[in-house]
Amino acid sequence: MRLFRPSGVADRVVPPTGFTARLTLGASAAMAFLAVFALALSLSAGRVASTWSDALARTATVRISAPSGQVEAQAVAALAVLDTTPGVASARRLGADEQRALLEPWFGPDLPIESLPVPVLIEVVATADGFDSGGLSARLAGEAPGAVLDDHAAWRAPLVAAAGRMRLLGFGCLLLISLTVAAMVALAAQAALAANARVIATLRLVGAEDAFIARAFVRRFTLRGLAGAGAGTLAAAVVLAMLPSAGAGSTEAAWLSLSIGGAQWALLLLVPPATAAVAYGATRLAARRALTEAT
Repeated sequence: MRLFRPSGVADRVVPPTGFTARLTLGASAAMAFLAVFALALSLSAGRVASTWSDALARTATVRISAPSGQVEAQAVAALAVLDTTPGVASARRLGADEQRALLEPWFGPDLPIESLPVPVLIEVVATADGFDSGGLSARLAGEAPGAVLDDHAAWRAPLVAAAGRMRLLGFGCLLLISLTVAAMVALAAQAALAANARVIATLRLVGAEDAFIARAFVRRFTLRGLAGAGAGTLAAAVVLAMLPSAGAGSTEAAWLSLSIGGAQWALLLLVPPATAAVAYGATRLAARRALTEAT
């Protein structure tokens, strides 16, 4: 590719070291580091949305509230209905200790649950094909009037929507990072052009075209952006590899985990060339504009 081939005299137009070089390398490295974490945030949010949606879609709860003399009979009837419902893999009544554990965060560990009118809870696990919520609710209403089916749809939608917004936030961060890289590289390119104004004027006197001069700046700053982004991506990958990952099927840990797994690691290879592309575009525009204004 022409961009990566040494350009001889053209390369001497742009100083290989100095403030502009450090600015371009440092900004590219820092932005690439942040871009990797923004990408990880987006991927983790997508994974959380999928995990929560699958987990909540496969479970439901039957709540039975009835007069004390009818609770046990309705619980037995509800379990019988669930055992004969297509799409229900298992149905299990929660014990007193499990109900106490559910209420403990709000009422403390010493809640006398046996003396309170706490409704009977039945945990329902669906098969992969699922069950007909409307039909099951109708059957429960006929056999156990105090039974109410909660298929977690009201819980699932807000949680999945929240994870989706987090994913959009990650992509928004990537866009802001790209704009920041473009601004920093353009600033560095303009500074280099200003510092080399006399050299550029001399080149023009001996017949050098603006395209030749601009190409020198574009090539130098694009390669600097690629090198800095490569270093920043590598550093971010090392940090990500050191972070704990969520256990399989753990919805709580998945939300707290910021990690990349499996084939997703290959996406990190896109960060350096993407940064180089941004640097290329920013430098090209800055060089063209500066050379046009200096004409």
